[in-house]
Amino acid sequence: MPKFPEPGSRALRKGRYSEPGGFYLLTTITEGRIPWFQVFDFATIMCRCLQDTKCLLDATNLCWVVMPDHVHLLLQLGEANLGEIVRRLKARSALKLNREIGRKGPFWSKSFHDHALRHEDKLKHVARYIVANPLRAGLASRVGDYPFWNAVWL
Repeated sequence: MPKFPEPGSRALRKGRYSEPGGFYLLTTITEGRIPWFQVFDFATIMCRCLQDTKCLLDATNLCWVVMPDHVHLLLQLGEANLGEIVRRLKARSALKLNREIGRKGPFWSKSFHDHALRHEDKLKHVARYIVANPLRAGLASRVGDYPFWNAVWL
């Protein structure tokens, strides 16, 4: 029987390829799935990080949503690779959030999920999926009622 890698292991990232100019759907979760972003101030800090070019290097953030224990992003890469961008985003946001919370230690889970989009015509479909997450989770009854999301198509 084949042995599968442990969650978060480097084996899961083997073969991960970052195509400059490519579009990627990313998901990252908090360490232990702690719902830090149920706290308005913490979610607001994360929202600012998602709009900060220092956090995303040269990637363009097309759409995002901050959920209680995870974040979804739709990015178009520049020259920086996906791993660098995610490391920077996690490091800078963890520093700011841990400082605000008054804690130390890992804020984010070690791994992240990514999905490369092969066709640009799927971008708006994926963006709709992202911004509808709060509806599916029962956090809002209309997209406009949930405060922690954005998309360039507005």
